[in-house]
Amino acid sequence: MSAASDRQRQILELARRHGFVSIESLSQRFAVTTQTVRRDINLLCRQTLLRRYHGGAGLPSSVENLAYTTRQVLCLEEKRRIAHTLAGHIPDRASLFINIGTTTEEVAKALMKHQGLRIITNNLNVASIMSSNPDFEVIVAGGVVRARDRGVVGEATVDLIAQFKVDFGIIGISGIDHDGTLLDFDYREVRVAQAIMNNSNQVLLAADHSKFGRDALVRMAHLSQIDALFTDRPPPAEMREVLAAAELAVFVPEAGDAAAA
Repeated sequence: MSAASDRQRQILELARRHGFVSIESLSQRFAVTTQTVRRDINLLCRQTLLRRYHGGAGLPSSVENLAYTTRQVLCLEEKRRIAHTLAGHIPDRASLFINIGTTTEEVAKALMKHQGLRIITNNLNVASIMSSNPDFEVIVAGGVVRARDRGVVGEATVDLIAQFKVDFGIIGISGIDHDGTLLDFDYREVRVAQAIMNNSNQVLLAADHSKFGRDALVRMAHLSQIDALFTDRPPPAEMREVLAAAELAVFVPEAGDAAAA
């Protein structure tokens, strides 16, 4: 990773942690000119990862998620490591719900060497990936297809989900508040995720470190309603009490643990 790329990653991390970063403070922190910081921020803004404000930059609006193409590449290696770890907890011939998200799509890829899985999904990308294994049975929930990410939402989707009771519900999330609230941007997507949680024997949450402290508009659930969290780094220190109270199992890949090719 180049020095510029590493600096941009750290700028994004600081913005997620504090909500706003000033050009002047970043210039001092990284010992670079304000012009260099402005170039970094402009690049991150073009990628819709940050939004420019007077004197600095902050996170995009809590009412709108990042573009799907941006989310596909954001923290991609981390998502693959999470997916590899989570897949190791799924036995052959299990039944699964898998919901919308770029992280859950990586989980779908990591599960392709399993045998006899039965999958119900409202994610057409997941359905496309997993239906290529003739040993899998894939059921696609009906409803309204979102053009931006091929997710399926709506009342028909919730109704289909409610007809099943599966071994594992595998879900992603847009943000995790420091009080343990799970947040997302689309209330229709949230209703489907809630139905998945209600109809799964175990609920497994896949979320990379960028989701901690990230804001979003709609409350979905709380960490105490999850059975296990799969992430790429230990959660922030300020969440330790919340995690302990939730009695939540947290799985973080070992250093150097990479997804199998």
